[in-house]
Amino acid sequence: MSEPRPDVAPFLAWAEGAPWLSRRPWLVWLARLSVAALWVSVLADLTGLLSYSLWIPIALFNILLSLTIGRVVYRIGSGVERREEALRSYAEIFGPLTARPFASPALCRLQTELEVDGIPAARYVRRIHRLARLIVPTGTAVYLPVQALTLWDFHVVGALERWQAVAGAWVRGWLRALGEVEALAALAALSYDNPDWASPQVDPAADSLEATGLGHPLLSPQSRVPNDVRVGPPGTFLLVTGSNMSGKSTLLRALGTNLVLAGAGGPVCATGLRVPPVRLRTSMRIEDSLQQGVSYFMAELRRLKGVVDAAGTPRAEGERLFYLLDEILQGTNTFERQIAARRIIAHLVRHGALGAVSTHDLTLADEEPIASMARGIYFTEKISADPDGPRMTFDYRARPGIATSTNALRLMEIVGLDLDDVTD
Repeated sequence: MSEPRPDVAPFLAWAEGAPWLSRRPWLVWLARLSVAALWVSVLADLTGLLSYSLWIPIALFNILLSLTIGRVVYRIGSGVERREEALRSYAEIFGPLTARPFASPALCRLQTELEVDGIPAARYVRRIHRLARLIVPTGTAVYLPVQALTLWDFHVVGALERWQAVAGAWVRGWLRALGEVEALAALAALSYDNPDWASPQVDPAADSLEATGLGHPLLSPQSRVPNDVRVGPPGTFLLVTGSNMSGKSTLLRALGTNLVLAGAGGPVCATGLRVPPVRLRTSMRIEDSLQQGVSYFMAELRRLKGVVDAAGTPRAEGERLFYLLDEILQGTNTFERQIAARRIIAHLVRHGALGAVSTHDLTLADEEPIASMARGIYFTEKISADPDGPRMTFDYRARPGIATSTNALRLMEIVGLDLDDVTD
C-alpha cells in the first residue's frame, strides 16, 4: 500500500499568509546592524583599535534578542522547515512537466501555470527546501554561539519571507495545475489500456443519451456484457425492470460511471456515446447510519430530495439534469412507495430531466402520467433443470418492454430456503 501524501495545507497557510518579520523593518535592520557592529568590534579588538572588547556585550545582546523576540522568529522558520516537506514531495513531478515540450494547448497552458515570470516552479521548490534546511535547531550545542555571532534565525527567516513574497501566492495554482495534469494522465492511461473504448460526443444539441455497446468500466472484458441504451428525449424516462441479479443495477452504474468519464473528458466503455452536457444526480447504494441515527428510509429520502431539488436548480445553458434511481423507496409499503415514486419521477420528467429508474415493481408504469412517460427495457433469466436442482442463468441483455417474470421464490429454492413444509 502506498503511503499517503503529506498534507500541504499548513504550508499553503504560511505561503499565502502575511509575513511577520518583513513587516517589522526595524527588527530586520536591528539584526543586520547588530551583527555588523559585532564583527567590526571583533576586527577592531584584534587590530588594537579598541582598548576593550566591545564585541562581548554586543554578543550578549544578540543572545538576549534571540531568547526573546527571536523565539517568534525561530518558530516561524522551524514551522516552514516542517511544512515545506509536503511541497517538496511534488518537486520531482514539477521538473519534468516544465522541461518537456508539449504540443497540446491544454498542457502548454498548464506549463505556463507552473512558472513565475519564466522561472519553473521546481526551482522555487528547491530553493525553499535549501533555505528551510538552514534552520539550526535550538537543542544543538551550536545554536546560541551561532545566534550570538550572526543572529542566524533572523537572516534565514528574512530569506524565507522574501521567497514567500515572490512565490507564496503561486503555490496553490501549482498544485491545482499538477492535479489537472495527474487527472489528464490518468485518463490518458485509461485510453491507452482500453484502445477499443470510444471518445464520447458531448453535444449541446443532443436531446438524449444514445449509447452503443455500453458496458461497466470496472468489469473485465470477459465478463462485461454490452448493451445499446437510449435515455430520452425530454418528457420520457428509461424504466428498467427485471428479476433479481439480472443486471438492472449494473446498467444504471454503467450509465453513471461512463457519464462521469465523459464529463471529465475521458474515454467511455462503449463503442459510441452521444450525450448533452449533464449534471449527474443519483439515488443508489444508500446506507443507514447508527452513529447519526438515520434509518435507511430517511437516508434515501435525503438523497432523493437532493435529486428533486437539483431539477429546479438553474443550470448552464444546454445542460440537463441526469438522474439514476435504483429501487427507490424500498423502506416503505408497496402502496405508498408507488404513489411517492410516481410523483418523484413525474416531477423530474416535467422539469426536462433525463434519467433511468430501475424497479422490481412491474406495475409502476401502469397508470398515467407515468405510463406515457416510460420507455421500458428489461432483463430476464433462464431456468434449467440440473441433477442437483434448478439452475438459474442470466445473459444480461436488455430487451425492449416491461419484465413479465420474477424469480425471488425460485432463488429461495435454489439457495435452500424451500419453506413449503412450514405451516402457520
